[in-house]
Amino acid sequence: MNDQLQIMEIIDRASIPIPPAPLVQVARAAFVKRTTLETDVNVSLNLDGSGTCKAATGIPFLDHMLDQIASHGLIDLDVQAIGDLAIDDHHTNEDVGITLGQTLAKAVGDRSGISRFGHFIAPLDEALVEVVLDFSGRPHLSYNLQIPNQRIGTYDTELVKEFFSAVVNHCQMTLHIRQLQGGNSHHIVEATFKAFARALRMAVAIDPRRASRIPSSKGVL
Repeated sequence: MNDQLQIMEIIDRASIPIPPAPLVQVARAAFVKRTTLETDVNVSLNLDGSGTCKAATGIPFLDHMLDQIASHGLIDLDVQAIGDLAIDDHHTNEDVGITLGQTLAKAVGDRSGISRFGHFIAPLDEALVEVVLDFSGRPHLSYNLQIPNQRIGTYDTELVKEFFSAVVNHCQMTLHIRQLQGGNSHHIVEATFKAFARALRMAVAIDPRRASRIPSSKGVL
């Protein structure tokens, strides 16, 4: 009789479903150092951060925009750059974009588990800017901003496109930027960076239903 009870107890225990092991979140952080004859750029980031930013590029307005990416994307970001600013801001601005793109690509790895797509429309007073992005593995930038002034302080507004082009090409991202409204140059550009940050935050978020798979029907990005 005791043997029968023990057998029944073993069967009952075997019928109890065992919960799956919890997913272990691998740190999604990366560091890239890029040095040329024109600039020396160091970027580190943590995609699962709290939005802290340390930016010292020598270009105050660019530092302010990098802070928007960190704060609204909830990315811990550290960008340190030394460049040939005596010539102009172009090389430093572009090389910061290149290195940021490389660091993002390194942090997402093969892109397993990410949501992949992101979309946000950000207002800033009269300005309204839409950003849509896809970690597609295919670099493409569609840029439609009408910035009325050539400069915001000392920052050349042509460099906004150069920055995003550099990020896109080195992160292998599809990025669409579209201005819906706006007349103030500062507001337009800042709304763009805020919308980019929120779209980026959405795209790199882990999809719990596909946490270990690459988000593509091809199985590769």
